[in-house]
Amino acid sequence: MIVASRANLPRGIFTCVFWTRGFVIAVMGLTAITIAGAQQEAFPRTSTGVKVEDSACQKAGPKGCLELALAAMGGRERLDSIKSLGMDTVRHTLLVEQSYRQAPFITSYEHLKVKVDFVGNRIHRELHESWPESDPGDSESDSVLVAGPAGGVYRAAHDSPCSLSDIDWARQTLSLNPTHLLLTALQSPKLEFEQPEMIRSSLHSVVSFVWQGMPVRIAINPWNHLPDAIETVEQFHDHWYQWGDVKRRIYFENWKLFHGLVYPTNQVEERNGVLWQSSQVFNLDLNVPVDEAEFRMDAKAAELSAQYKGWESPFPSGKGTDLAPGITFYEHSWNSTLVKQDDGIIVLEAPLSGVYTKGLLEEARRKYPGIAIKAVLSTSDSWPHVGGVRQAVAAGLPVYILDLNRPLLDGLVRAPHKLHPDSLAQSPKTPNWKIVSQKLQLGQGPNRMELYPLRGVSTERQYMVYFPEHHLLYVSDTLSLDDKGVLYDPELMREVIQAVEREKLQVNTAFAMHQGPVAWTQIVALVDKARK
Repeated sequence: MIVASRANLPRGIFTCVFWTRGFVIAVMGLTAITIAGAQQEAFPRTSTGVKVEDSACQKAGPKGCLELALAAMGGRERLDSIKSLGMDTVRHTLLVEQSYRQAPFITSYEHLKVKVDFVGNRIHRELHESWPESDPGDSESDSVLVAGPAGGVYRAAHDSPCSLSDIDWARQTLSLNPTHLLLTALQSPKLEFEQPEMIRSSLHSVVSFVWQGMPVRIAINPWNHLPDAIETVEQFHDHWYQWGDVKRRIYFENWKLFHGLVYPTNQVEERNGVLWQSSQVFNLDLNVPVDEAEFRMDAKAAELSAQYKGWESPFPSGKGTDLAPGITFYEHSWNSTLVKQDDGIIVLEAPLSGVYTKGLLEEARRKYPGIAIKAVLSTSDSWPHVGGVRQAVAAGLPVYILDLNRPLLDGLVRAPHKLHPDSLAQSPKTPNWKIVSQKLQLGQGPNRMELYPLRGVSTERQYMVYFPEHHLLYVSDTLSLDDKGVLYDPELMREVIQAVEREKLQVNTAFAMHQGPVAWTQIVALVDKARK
């Protein structure tokens, strides 16, 4: 679960980091295995199609082919003359990273007003977002981003640093957007043809180049020479970070004439073969006036944005709180817990990234020297929640996962990480999954655990962890209170209460991935209040 709005982000979740940016689309009926997606062939061939080679493009060579594409869009001179543009756009995003029931996915909706200053190399974006997982009456949020290749800020009473994914979005919008993609490609010294590829039943010429160290492919339509698609392989700084080398393809659609420019008003994006986002430009203005006040940003905040570690933020070692003897809770944006049992240490959750989870494992060894780590528990399927599972597998540790989440986690372990090799990429290992499909006792003594699948509609992909000696319950990704003590999404905890009653557990205190310990009576009262 990623919470509803920036105002409701629990306990300092990095408000800039986890809001995906880019071009967009919808999808139905995709599975977790598809998301995990083995790498797709670049511009994969279809079984049928018109296999007519674009002889004009091939004869002209890579640069000449791009010049044909420039002419089809209105001419190189016209594209060169664009110094700024303004766009009014709507888009929708499938929240494939969320911990509910997988495909078909729930969707967020955005309305964007974007002004791009190519001369100043910066972007101003106003975003109105509708978030489907929000509480009633709290689904709408607004933000203003000002960003460039070197950093950016979110505008409020005081500028705050934006995220690395925002900076990536700004860089690519400035250089790889439809008005500048071909011009950027022509500046590359490594411009070349690849094998023609069949896309939507037509054989396209493929021109490749390298931009800022990243391979980029452009598919040129054989009939009209317009660029039909762009493809990259990159490691993202948004939710797709956990999947390593992600193959991204953006299709350009619904071309329209704006002030002499032929422009694709619809852009459809897929990642690892998953159709993910779709955006539609309703209005496009060229060479709009640039107001310096709109683009002004606090220099210190912008500098900090580029220095941020993102998903690779280090584990905050030495800051644990004992919930009971031998049960140490580490509160962060994503919480983890170390549990000392008679025969070893159990790590409850491996979130965020290999860097974070490696620090957590080191903390366990520091806190309990000479005592082996016996297992890792991963209770949810939300991508940030499982981001460190690869590190646990690399360490050769058994990992307890819910039965329904195995396809997703198998894909996560297989995902290539050549661009930024992690421990598992450097030393591959086969995962030692321990499947939780019904009540499962783990360990003996006062800190023994009982694992229970939740099986609710909204909690289907999670299990809870009960400590019977302490009447203490870990409820995965279901519990979060805001600063006013208001319960986020009471339905989640209602399903937990049902599971507690079903299993006849005696609970005094509960805690979770995004919440420290809370009295069970308080939680029940909050759920009862929400029902009224």
